[in-house]
Amino acid sequence: MKQATRYLRLPFDFDLAALQTDLQRLLPDQWVPHYNDQAADAGYWHCQALRSAHGRSDDIVAFSNNQFLDTPLLARCPYFRQILQHFKCETCAVRLMALAPGGVIREHTDPGTNFEDGLARLHIPIITDPDVLFWLDGEPIHFTAGGAWYMNANCRHRVENRSAVHRIHLVLDCIPNQWLTDIFNAAGFVANPEPKYGDPSITDANVLEIIAELRKSGNAAALDLAARLSAIHRPS
Repeated sequence: MKQATRYLRLPFDFDLAALQTDLQRLLPDQWVPHYNDQAADAGYWHCQALRSAHGRSDDIVAFSNNQFLDTPLLARCPYFRQILQHFKCETCAVRLMALAPGGVIREHTDPGTNFEDGLARLHIPIITDPDVLFWLDGEPIHFTAGGAWYMNANCRHRVENRSAVHRIHLVLDCIPNQWLTDIFNAAGFVANPEPKYGDPSITDANVLEIIAELRKSGNAAALDLAARLSAIHRPS
């Protein structure tokens, strides 16, 4: 049986010069420190929001119950808007993510950010270098500039920028639909054969809420299920 996909090069190539031109349209003082400061080991890890839950450029949170809206920064960037229109699926958070030379993002996971759980995180590198590496479950991979790359961020991953340039990626959180599913399948995507929690309606995005509700009931069977779900979500 083939191993489930951790990363995937999608069959899109974007105009690198146009990407970098749009990048220059943005103000340098609009960069916001990434909120996961526990993962930033060294260096500058900052973001700008092009789509956010409140339509604000400084709101870089990936998940929200609010509707995601275009920010004023996206209005300045015609090619970024063209790229978003290229993806015939719903997009949630859309951010530019910068990591300084020498920057390291420590190993961590981003629960709920895999295709099977209903969110496809795509990276389009704008400025990068062969010495910028993602490590996914211990495997090094370099995402080449101008391409579109899926990364299963539910895997253990870390990032190292051993180059002399600020690495900047355009990162899109996409909601899979039939169009995106067909693209993934044609590119060789291999899904996990079984739902992570044994029930396809339970995902990393909602499992904590479900665990909390089960624990509230006090029922022995519910408490047992809550314990099993918790062990899967946070394995010892």
